[in-house]
Amino acid sequence: MKTGLAVRSLFLLALSVVFLVILTMFESALVGISTQAERAITFLLLVVPASVGAVLGILSLARREGQAWLATLTIVSNTLFALFHSMLIIFAG
Repeated sequence: MKTGLAVRSLFLLALSVVFLVILTMFESALVGISTQAERAITFLLLVVPASVGAVLGILSLARREGQAWLATLTIVSNTLFALFHSMLIIFAG
């Protein structure tokens, strides 16, 4: 079965949420590392997959894969997730 880009985008959002839960659970292990390393980990595990998911959602709409509502939902949710965590990295450190 071939999955569409919107479904892959939704999978990347779920993966970002799983990484968020894992980072939250093991936050005490990150106490000794530098702020820059913490920002890099957060960026790579939370912002990058959500950003790629938003791009896949846009591509799904551009290709008219037939599930416009799902593509729109994944674009909005991935974009909000990526923007929220980007703002956390920028302002909260």
